Amino acid sequence: MLELSLTNINFVAISVSFVVVCTIIIALRRATEWKAKKTLSDELAQRDNFALGISYSSQIAVVCISIAFLFDEISLHTAQQRPLKVTLVIFLFFTFIFIGQLIHRKWILYRFDESEAILKQNICAALVDSGMLLANCIIVLGLYRWVHPQGLSNLLIVTLAFFALQGMFAIDNRIRESRFARVNQGASLQDNFNLANTSIGIRYAGKSIGLGLALYAGLASAPYTDAKLVDNLFALATHCGAMWIILYIGSMVLTHISLPKVDTGLEVDHQDNIGVACLEFAVFCAMGYLLISMFSL
Repeated sequence: MLELSLTNINFVAISVSFVVVCTIIIALRRATEWKAKKTLSDELAQRDNFALGISYSSQIAVVCISIAFLFDEISLHTAQQRPLKVTLVIFLFFTFIFIGQLIHRKWILYRFDESEAILKQNICAALVDSGMLLANCIIVLGLYRWVHPQGLSNLLIVTLAFFALQGMFAIDNRIRESRFARVNQGASLQDNFNLANTSIGIRYAGKSIGLGLALYAGLASAPYTDAKLVDNLFALATHCGAMWIILYIGSMVLTHISLPKVDTGLEVDHQDNIGVACLEFAVFCAMGYLLISMFSL
């Protein structure tokens, strides 16, 4: 691992990382403009499409977080001696994140077209999409640290573990939808995203990011045995499942302590109370980070 300080700065490593970030962001900007069929300056400056700005900002954040994480994990010597391996790791990083986001858009929220809603300036859709993108980034970082430094030989285990975690996100989303329908006379959570209720988007993003952090904590605490598929998947399911449960119990307690005698569901679902939604966002993210601090080895 490369240690940096004011007296020991490797400008080559910093420059390479910065060039990689800039290259990926340029490609990301081109892809975003191609999807929107307009330049970002037209969408953000002239049409004031805040939703696209939120979505684009989260994508840039994911790029910078991922490269910074790899910069901290991979030594400069390794990058110089095995540049193809480092390039492949970066490619796999963003491939897994992209696949996770695709699963979220096409399978988990199959009745809601997030991309189209974002182009229509739906801020709720941008928050939902951005929250899940950051959550996918977090679990991919967790998977890398879970198997590192075992190398690429355990790619099958990582792939199966990744899809197992996506299954947890899908189950979590179904629970959220069921709860929403139960307390809102059978209304659909996905249909409500189209109503541009910003507070619902904030709460959904907070729960997604919080769950991502909790699963990262589970991966950090789960033992990893080289080339032991069943043992590793069992350890992942046990530890991540426990963190998932602790996340919701702890968040429920913290929310009740923070806002006693307040029906947060009513305030968010019907009153579009952004303040209450922000509190729920903060509670879930804080609880997820607390789990990382307590259980990471």
